[in-house]
Amino acid sequence: MEFNIAIEPGTENTAYGVVVPDLPGCFSAGDTLDEAMDNAREAIALWFESVIKDGKEIPVAKTLAEHQINPDFAGWIWAVVEVPVERYFDSTEKLKNPNGV
Repeated sequence: MEFNIAIEPGTENTAYGVVVPDLPGCFSAGDTLDEAMDNAREAIALWFESVIKDGKEIPVAKTLAEHQINPDFAGWIWAVVEVPVERYFDSTEKLKNPNGV
């Protein structure tokens, strides 16, 4: 499954910060852009593992365009990462996708 991530650019003194806007409380960081994206994939997998284990609901994803107009992410880099979260669901569960896919 693909997830939009927002990446706050790093500096010489700070790491790249990563937020997964569709998954409340899901965030990560990395010293390089590649590391930040890899760490985001791991954070998403852990988020799903925890939420499914606790029996909580998965929020419906927003489109990238909806996230990009959020002023909280002005100047951030947008990327899409793929994470195989389907393994956390039994065969009868389906995730809702706003694009109907």
